[in-house]
Formats: sequence, C-alpha cells, structure tokens
Amino acid sequence: MKKTSTRLADGRELIYYDLRDDAVRDAVDRRPLERTVTTSEIRRDVLLGDSVAVASHRQGRTYLPPADECPLCPSQGERLSEIPDSSYDVVVFENRFPSLAGDSGRCEVVCFTSDHNASFADLTEEQARLVLSAWTDRTAELSHLPAVEQVFCFENRGQEIGVTLGHPHGQIYAYPFTTPRTALMLRSLAAHKEATGGENLFDAVVERELADERVVLEGEHWVAFVPYAAHWPYEVHLYPRRRVPDLLALDEEARTEFPKVYLELLRRFDRIFDRRDGGKNSVGEPPTPYIAAWHQAPFGTPADFEGVTRDDFALHLELFTIRRTSGKLKFLAGSESGMNVFINDVPPEAAARRLREVASS
Repeated sequence: MKKTSTRLADGRELIYYDLRDDAVRDAVDRRPLERTVTTSEIRRDVLLGDSVAVASHRQGRTYLPPADECPLCPSQGERLSEIPDSSYDVVVFENRFPSLAGDSGRCEVVCFTSDHNASFADLTEEQARLVLSAWTDRTAELSHLPAVEQVFCFENRGQEIGVTLGHPHGQIYAYPFTTPRTALMLRSLAAHKEATGGENLFDAVVERELADERVVLEGEHWVAFVPYAAHWPYEVHLYPRRRVPDLLALDEEARTEFPKVYLELLRRFDRIFDRRDGGKNSVGEPPTPYIAAWHQAPFGTPADFEGVTRDDFALHLELFTIRRTSGKLKFLAGSESGMNVFINDVPPEAAARRLREVASS
C-alpha cells in the first residue's frame, strides 16, 4: 500500500491509498473554494447523560446529485470533484460538511472505489483489504488528535438509510467522547467481570453464539452470527476469533481473511430479499440498504473504563438492514424512538437461517 497526503483547495486534507507503490498523486485541486466554515457544537444532555452534535451548516450539504455531478467520482477534464486526480483506488478526505470539527472532533469520507456504479460487495479481495488498511491507518492517525477519544468507521448504504451521495463510500467519525452505545457495553463488561471473578463478557457471548443456531458463516479467524437479542430484522455481528480492542491490533492472518468473509457477508445481504427466479414474473429488489459499523475501544486511560481496560474490549463489526421483508421497511416508531425499546419483527434464528440459505454460489 502507498499512502499520499495532499490538500484540497480549501485546506482540507485528502489522502490517496494505492495498491501500486509506483502511483504518483500530484494532481492539484483547481476549484475556487474558500476555506470551510463550520458551526459544530457538542451539547450535553444532563438527563440522559449523552451528547448531541449541533451542526447547522449541514443543511446546505450536497443532496443526491446526478451521477455526472457526483463529487466523489474522480475529476475528469473540466468536471472537477472532491478528488483532483483522474483515477484512484481508495481515497479519504475531510468532510466538507462535518458533524464534528475542531475541538468537537473530526469527520472524514472514505471512497471505496472510483466506480460510481459499484458497491463494497463488488470489490475484489485485494481492494477490500486496501479499505481495511485505510480504516486502520485513519484509526491510528485520528487517535493521536488531542480532541479525539473514540474512532468510528462506518458505511451507510441506500437512500432508505438516508445517504445523500450514491457513490460507494463510508465515513469515519472521531468523537471527543466515548459514545453512549460503547459506554453501555463497557458498563456491562465491567459488571460481568466483577460478577464472574474476571470472565470477559465478549468472549462469553461469542462462545455462546458459536454453540447455537444463529451462526451465519465461519472462517479460521472470523465468525459472523445473528445475535440472540438482535434489534433489527436482519442484523449480523462479525468478530475476530482472537479478541482485540481495535483495528490496529488485528494480526496478519485476520487481516488476510477479512476481505473474503466480509465480502461474502455483504453479498448474502444483497440476496436476502431477491426473489428473481429467471421467469417472466421474477421480482428483483433494489440493493439491500444497510449500515455497517465498526466498534472499537475508546482511547483513554484505564480509569475511564470503570474497572476494565482497553484490552477487555472486543473489536467487532455490526451489519444490519432496516428492510424487514420484501418492499417493507422497519420504522423506529413509538417504542423504539420514544423509549429505546426495540421490537423485532423477524426472529433472530429465522434471520440466521435465511442468511445461510442465500450463500453465494
């Protein structure tokens, strides 16, 4: 992998990640951009104990432009985009409309491929490995920023999810605090460790799932399963078999196997609702909308983790779709949105069985 860092016309950082070591990245951003001005602010909710980012400048962000005006495609001739070069493998750059900025953290965009019509599932294993390398590198770099406490790599796909750009891409949020969901995991982890005399809760969960009927697929170094108490109709958790706190700690064997396992998982997601049989009345669903979210341990001192250390945390990826059946979405209504109590329409065992059935040929 070759890494080349440069600057866009408004001063934002852009980084090329190339498969070839001889790649030359010297294209200049020719757009007449003024420096980005953001109004991101973190406000603390004293009743719930969590934080809200207020970012009014995001109201003016680009929204579903036509393909020939996509800002994530490479620049071609006089059609200038966020990527100055005419081609790329993987690119990461500071978001022009960040939810977090300055002392409030940082937001980055990760372009998985220059092919506008592709998806992550269309990548080769070599390309997917390069994305993993980019995620890992950005986690390392962002963790050194004074304002950053947790790094979150994720992908939103599909208009149903709320994406504003159709190009295959993800994002990285570098938060100035430990996120509420992670804080809940840490509290459960600490309580279980104390109650059992030192047992790790993540290890116990993975061991239980491996012995049950919700396993979707297994590799030598990774395992994917629908969790016992899945919140979403189709939700899969992907864990490395050797517990590590973050992407930085993955060993070479796990990095090598990850692309094969993850691409297979994404391709199965794309086939869940596909009812095409080749006949006149075949019905093909649009691509499955999903969120893919990496959970990594926060960066901080052991005292921040309420009786557990960073090494007690388990890196894992959570992949889920808001589609509950063909042509129907799972909406977060009264119970979910008002009380944060999820009601799942699909039994986790049935979801796991369906995901095993749609194994790609």
